[in-house]
Amino acid sequence: MRKEHRSAAEIDAQIQAQIHAARDQIEATRARVNKRTGRDLAAAIGIGLLLGALLLASMLWVKELFMLFGTVMVGFALYELASALRFAGRDVPRIPLVLLGSAIVPITWYFGAAGLWWSTLGAIALVALVRVLELADVRTRTGASAVFADVTGGALCIAYIAVLGSFAVLLTAQEGGQWWTLAMIAMTTVIDTGALAAGVLLGKHKLAPRISPGKTWEGLAGGALLATLTGIALSVWLLDQEWWFGFILAALLVVTATVGDLAESIIKRDLGIKDIGSFLPGHGGFLDRLDSVLPSAVVMMALFQVVHA
Repeated sequence: MRKEHRSAAEIDAQIQAQIHAARDQIEATRARVNKRTGRDLAAAIGIGLLLGALLLASMLWVKELFMLFGTVMVGFALYELASALRFAGRDVPRIPLVLLGSAIVPITWYFGAAGLWWSTLGAIALVALVRVLELADVRTRTGASAVFADVTGGALCIAYIAVLGSFAVLLTAQEGGQWWTLAMIAMTTVIDTGALAAGVLLGKHKLAPRISPGKTWEGLAGGALLATLTGIALSVWLLDQEWWFGFILAALLVVTATVGDLAESIIKRDLGIKDIGSFLPGHGGFLDRLDSVLPSAVVMMALFQVVHA
């Protein structure tokens, strides 16, 4: 009996050792993937699916919900970038910036392009005024050049995030525009995913090593290939266009998505930070989810106007 008991204990110990070894191997593989991709891939996928579900619900159920969804995304992204600028030494009025910049989104929804431009000018002017009024406090009193840099930083936040982001809302507000917005977001997601997968598996030649060391030409090619196939399918089945429209869609959005991604990398490099924000595990922040979408929304709105002219 004692011998049998020892054998059972040995078998149990062996099983536990194999489980621990397998777990260590999985964790090591996950660590290698995270190091290669520069993110927690499992968390990134989970957050991406959650945001995708919220996005679909906002578009397919009640379109006005997309306006609320966009307002929240823009608000968080503005807060992240304003905080990063303050970390870098720029005294950007963060709370007024977030409130006024976020207000551009619903104003654009209800008043169209005119509302977008007038609310943008008003937001930039009011944020600048707040910064000037802060000079009454000796603790925030700096030289004219520093104040100008602060005002310019606030204007950059509004123009980069709120204005470009509002183009997605402006597009969605059009009759049938939600399908174009959905196609644009799907395309940028496919481009990012294809570039990531191809870069991890095949990436050898750096695309822009000084700006974003993780990006490769192989990744760009992988993203472009997947975007072309997706663009053809979306053109025919979602946008009611000819199949060849998918090539135009893919070519333009690959450029805008890549430029948007690199633009954020330039901002992070200039500010000396790794991530703009840390609200979303595996993504860094909300701006990391919007960087490809922001310039792409402008191009997609232009395509919509040309097709429906």
